[in-house]
Amino acid sequence: MNILLVGAGLSGAVIGRELAEDGHQVTIVESRDHIAGNCHTERDGETGIMVHVYGPHIFHTDDEQVWDYVNRHTNFLPFKNRVKTTSKGTVFSLPINLHTINQFFGRSMRPDEALEFITSEQADTSIEDPKTFEEQALRFVGKDLYEAFFKGYTIKQWGMQPSELPASILKRLPVRFNYDDNYFFHKFQGMPEEGYTKMVEKILDHPSITVHLNTRFTRDEAGQYDHVFYSGPLDGYFDFELGRLGYRTLDFERFTYDGDYQGCAVMNYGEEGVPFTRITEHKYFSPWEEHEGSVCYREFSRACGPDDIPYYPIRQVDEKALLADYVELAETTKDVTFVGRLGTYRYLDMDVTIREALDTADMFRKSVADGTDMPTFAVAP
Repeated sequence: MNILLVGAGLSGAVIGRELAEDGHQVTIVESRDHIAGNCHTERDGETGIMVHVYGPHIFHTDDEQVWDYVNRHTNFLPFKNRVKTTSKGTVFSLPINLHTINQFFGRSMRPDEALEFITSEQADTSIEDPKTFEEQALRFVGKDLYEAFFKGYTIKQWGMQPSELPASILKRLPVRFNYDDNYFFHKFQGMPEEGYTKMVEKILDHPSITVHLNTRFTRDEAGQYDHVFYSGPLDGYFDFELGRLGYRTLDFERFTYDGDYQGCAVMNYGEEGVPFTRITEHKYFSPWEEHEGSVCYREFSRACGPDDIPYYPIRQVDEKALLADYVELAETTKDVTFVGRLGTYRYLDMDVTIREALDTADMFRKSVADGTDMPTFAVAP
């Protein structure tokens, strides 16, 4: 069959490679001038540092099949994400752990003492069923830690008060009563030695795959193919005819430094008065390399406009209502499957994106074998 994939990010690359190996002819169109989507990496011409062009992407997963898949296409080296945060002129460790708690309160508590201190003296136990981000934080860690580490950062990141955000956002952020400062819990964690773009390039390296960069997709092209997998914005497929789904976007202020700027890969700034959310120092994402200079990004979050790159789906009440309308409209299309972060309007980590792409390819194989229609959404938005 002749298959079209819209977007040369992880979803398009993985689905494309799987179907090419099945004998299908695969065409991939990408509106940007590079592959790999937002995990695109490139060598900085001035310093030679591998830069995460659209912000840091750290691979972490418990899915052994996905870990094996990415390692078939590139060599992953160990990397632990150890985030720091600056609050009121002092540097602390994130996620909140025993060191953070002891440092912040000027104590030297053992794990059981810290747990008792937070739960009995800090946490607001009057909040029995937290509904908002703010309520969850107050119930979880109390007013002092919430205001130092979460409140200002959240306002800057999402452009709204924590009292307007669902509690589920904070449930993803751990608090540890030991000295473990590894940001992620997952069994497999690492960085591709040659960068993500080289990994995606190798995934796409198949004689039955053709990639066209700087090429925009239009709906009238869909009829030229047996099936289309669309990883662009769901509302964009329909030319935003029902309105635009809400996203946050990021601006990056690049600067260089002669030496080490901050001594770590990621430094958060939780105070609302600091306009940026964090500074990333890119050479620390490749700790096996040595560079005298440094490339850093100050990261600013704001509402996504029509010409901006969408990063984080907002998924508030209004957006969910509009999403439901677009899902209903999408279900009327024929031979098109919407995939990935933008195609399903969901925040997805890289490992989940790859897992869903592999599962989508399996679903397509089954639909071809059974002579049934491929679903419009392999995973419901």
